[in-house]
Amino acid sequence: MPPKKHPTGMFAFTIVAIGQAISLIGSGMTQFAIIIWAWQETGQATTLALAGFFGFAPVVLVSPIAGALVDRLNRKLIMMLSDLAAGLSTIALLILYLTDGLQIWHLYVLGAFVGIFQAFQWPAYSAAISVMIPKEQYGRANGMLQLAHSGAGILAPILAGVVLGFAGISWVFIIDIATFLFAIGALLLVHIPEPETTAEGLKSKGSLWKESAYGFKYIWERKSLFWLQMVFFFINLTATFGFTVAAAMILARTNNDTVILGSVQSAGAVGGVLGGMLLSVWGGPKRRVHGVLLGMIGTSLLNALLMGVGRGLPVWAAASFMGALIIPILNGSNQAIWQAKVAPDLQGRVFSVRRLIAQITVPVIMLLAGPLADYVFEPALAEGGALAPIFGGLVGTGPGAGMGLMFVISGVLGVIVGLGGYIFPLIRNVEDILPDHDELAKAEVVEVGSGK
Repeated sequence: MPPKKHPTGMFAFTIVAIGQAISLIGSGMTQFAIIIWAWQETGQATTLALAGFFGFAPVVLVSPIAGALVDRLNRKLIMMLSDLAAGLSTIALLILYLTDGLQIWHLYVLGAFVGIFQAFQWPAYSAAISVMIPKEQYGRANGMLQLAHSGAGILAPILAGVVLGFAGISWVFIIDIATFLFAIGALLLVHIPEPETTAEGLKSKGSLWKESAYGFKYIWERKSLFWLQMVFFFINLTATFGFTVAAAMILARTNNDTVILGSVQSAGAVGGVLGGMLLSVWGGPKRRVHGVLLGMIGTSLLNALLMGVGRGLPVWAAASFMGALIIPILNGSNQAIWQAKVAPDLQGRVFSVRRLIAQITVPVIMLLAGPLADYVFEPALAEGGALAPIFGGLVGTGPGAGMGLMFVISGVLGVIVGLGGYIFPLIRNVEDILPDHDELAKAEVVEVGSGK
């Protein structure tokens, strides 16, 4: 039994979610400030795309090993170390800025450092949900995490803009350093149980390399889960093509108006908050695969396409709001499917490989999107450009129009991916094809008890 002084269950999870929300506000402020600083330094979409690449690539590449270690080690400790790494990165940014030494390449190095630890954070948090609360609450808990991210998204751009205007970027970093302590403090307060070992978990034991590869084997042997994840492989590929250049497109089309950029991001965050609140109360559709596939179609139509054809704050804000409203339901529904199907003692390995499958192409698209915007799409949609007569009526011409066309392409492809998921029964019927992990555990107990 855990010590009584440590909160448990949904109450404990709520404490963790609040700590994360506060920490995410600080991280969001730093991210917003860095985007503005980097754009002012270079004026290139490639710079922002590279910053995204170096922050994201390690998450994908390290995921299999990270997942195996999450299943081996104390998950609470891993979560705390991930938060600490983010804090140390911001301390380094502060020192470099105060000594006039901050350069663009520092963003890449520090982004990669944080990315390595983030590879551990997500599977650890996901697996913690499965052992802290009953499966009936998975959808609500995932909604709370989405709410934490979106709530931070509302406040972070606004607060960062205010602090940048009155105190400068160094105070943004200082606030971020203070907020990550809340996340660690929240984790120190609660009890997070370690998962019980299942028969499948015992079978997967071995060397670190064997356990790292086990997630691939597990997913490959369950074709419904594999093809569900391949849908995310394609939707992430198409979505990244547009959203890598989102900030650059808005800044280019508004003559570097950071207020408009912050307003668009805040509108998205409001949508995310409402979507997270809806999922927290509702729990998501009973047939969770509908939340996934319809969510993909909805975000592609109402977010990517609108963002691309929009030429001012009202349309961009509406697109950002609608997409962010749907995404918590999309991601929460998918997460609930996996948490119900995969035993908690396997989730670190399986969820990390799941992330790798879904996002392996994202770093590549991040590398390509910036140069494609700067050297292909933007010149083609400039006044008199090669594509101006064809697409000028749809996305306009001039600065940012080429990146707008990238969004339109992203949206059309996203709709195709979502509709494609409904065509294949293995994806459409994933919840029926595979039993929940707790049902399998009960079956194992009955089989052992019967002497078979």
